[in-house]
Amino acid sequence: MGGVNNTIRDSVLFTTADSVISWSRRSALWPETFGIACCAIEMIAAGCARYDLDRFGVVFRPSPRQSDVMIIAGTVTRKFAPVVLRLYDQMPEPRWVIAMGTCAISGGVYNTYAVVQGAETFVPVDVHVPGCPPRPEALMHGFLLLQEKIKKSRALAGTPLERVAAR
Repeated sequence: MGGVNNTIRDSVLFTTADSVISWSRRSALWPETFGIACCAIEMIAAGCARYDLDRFGVVFRPSPRQSDVMIIAGTVTRKFAPVVLRLYDQMPEPRWVIAMGTCAISGGVYNTYAVVQGAETFVPVDVHVPGCPPRPEALMHGFLLLQEKIKKSRALAGTPLERVAAR
């Protein structure tokens, strides 16, 4: 045990607050347990032991107030879009959205008045995961793309701390 303490005491780490916050945000993504149509089955499969999203720091949460990622998995109808928007508004900042499946991205084969032709018409979508339905590996790739996007973003952009530093 003494060797570990000496190693830590002799080490010095230099980093910025942006990189530490960005690392913690991308290493602990908590998506909302929320599925609309057949893509939800693939989303559930991605969280099970065979694909194990936990190893990427992705843990599904039961409440929008505890989650920071919304996965819109399936067909969104015009009647259901306000419900999805309400759940999105209940999520704390920063929050991200993954549109999973062709129906969530573009309405899919349902080119009718009752189906929303793309989730980005009512919420800002960060990552699109194509497929009908997309495989769990595709959702895993979508999470990796989201982690890269979070890594490149400025963690303190627009915060009071950044405004003080800019003076």
